[in-house]
Amino acid sequence: MKFAILSANPNLYSTKRIKEAGEKKGHEMIIIDHTKCDLVIEKKKPIVIYKDQEITDVHAVIPRIGASVTFFGTAVVRQFEMMKIFTATESQALVRSRDKLRSLQILARAGLDLPKTVFSNYSKNVSNIIDKVGGAPLVIKLLEGTQGLGVVLADNRNSAESILEAFNGLQARVIVQEFVKEAKGADLRAFIVDGVVVGAMKRQGKEGEFRSNLHRGGSANIIELTDEEENAALKAARVMGLGIAGVDMLQSERGPLILEVNSSPGLEGIESATGKDIATQIIKYIERNADH
Repeated sequence: MKFAILSANPNLYSTKRIKEAGEKKGHEMIIIDHTKCDLVIEKKKPIVIYKDQEITDVHAVIPRIGASVTFFGTAVVRQFEMMKIFTATESQALVRSRDKLRSLQILARAGLDLPKTVFSNYSKNVSNIIDKVGGAPLVIKLLEGTQGLGVVLADNRNSAESILEAFNGLQARVIVQEFVKEAKGADLRAFIVDGVVVGAMKRQGKEGEFRSNLHRGGSANIIELTDEEENAALKAARVMGLGIAGVDMLQSERGPLILEVNSSPGLEGIESATGKDIATQIIKYIERNADH
């Protein structure tokens, strides 16, 4: 079969690994830079054009859409869906996962536990917001941030008020979350493919850093999830409508707390930490669903 990876950078580890895994299983793998596609929108015949060629003969699409190009990337995925081509991540699920606020609302509505979170419309009463998450220390996150960027730990009430007032003055949308001290700067990432946890790691922030992102110098080790953690991760991916997902959780005294559900989770950290061939699991998932 012929599978298309939607990726703006063919040299990314995840893109290369998925291509390699597909070729190993005998599939033709092509990489399409979704940012350079043209979409022809017609009633009977939706078309994707890439490098002056109509893309019509692929059996499935694997979106690897960066956060900065979500709007256009999602439009390309939607176009393939209109062409009745299986996409490993559905356009609607992709949009949902990129909206941090909407994601948290969906997860909470499904009964999943989260860190206490407050969002307001540039409220002048920052003191009240701080109280609602249990006081300082607390975490302030830009709604558009990724890979740990735009995430700030406010150690005390004064700094929390100053940071919130500064963000409000800049008209920057933020959410305020409780700081879960017992997590000790670590979180869990469960990698889910087609309703199964295919790998899990514990990411630890470097000394003096509360963010555990590997891009910020954190380290990762393989971990065995508890039943409660595994069930929470699987439910989070399911309610977000994602066949492939990276679910980030904190270990807390009241059980696992869902931080985020990532629709284009990177493979490098999880494959390195677990030693598992997760790219092949993704290809198998697509084989089960693609039109032959």
